[in-house]
Amino acid sequence: MRFASLGSGSEGNGLVVEAGATRVLMDCGFGLADSIARLARLELQVTDLAGIVVTHEHSDHIGGVGRLARKHRLPVWLTAGTLAMAQDLDGVAVQVIDSHATFALEGLEIQPYPVPHDAREPVQYVFGDGDRRLGVLTDTGCSTPHIEAMLSGVDALVLECNHDAAMLESGPYPVSLKRRVGGRFGHLENGQAAALLDKLKHDKLQCVMAAHVSRKNNTDALARRALAQVLDCADDEVRVACQSTGFNWIEI
Repeated sequence: MRFASLGSGSEGNGLVVEAGATRVLMDCGFGLADSIARLARLELQVTDLAGIVVTHEHSDHIGGVGRLARKHRLPVWLTAGTLAMAQDLDGVAVQVIDSHATFALEGLEIQPYPVPHDAREPVQYVFGDGDRRLGVLTDTGCSTPHIEAMLSGVDALVLECNHDAAMLESGPYPVSLKRRVGGRFGHLENGQAAALLDKLKHDKLQCVMAAHVSRKNNTDALARRALAQVLDCADDEVRVACQSTGFNWIEI
């Protein structure tokens, strides 16, 4: 089982997960040509994908889904709430999922779980191949006992480190946006991500990637430092998913 990022941040998100011959794209916030180019960087074509799973309706996660799915006849999985708020999905083969119910996609077991975020019915996902499990958590304003239970025992984790609290407070955003980003239905701050990671540390956890790092309210160095302190490693041993190139294949 392996995974790779097309890019991560407020300008667009996409994550490919592969188990055997099955590959699924989680979210697509990029234009059609850009998505194809980003997949090519991973030596993939759109036809290599079995489908797209969507976390929520914000444009940096769903903005490119309709065009990619329509052109290449890809099925799309999302919650009823996300579908109700989504645009540009006409002509797409949509499968509505229960935010608490695991489903199978060929060689992948996909387990959605609800998260607190300012969207209609947002979810994140845990992917498994029967042996290994990858947990993904971005776009949540806080952790919950259910989130911690869902991510317990994963072999790899893609974890949001969206902002630094001090940078957000002193940064350029208007007060209303600062409250939204830093609130319970916004995005995880470095310290919150580190606190969650500390609860999930165990022998099976072999890889942690910092993701959805804000360009205006955070730095890669601060995100690395927060997670490295929990992992008891050097800062430069912590990897960060960047907006422009994401990260290359990681096998677990």
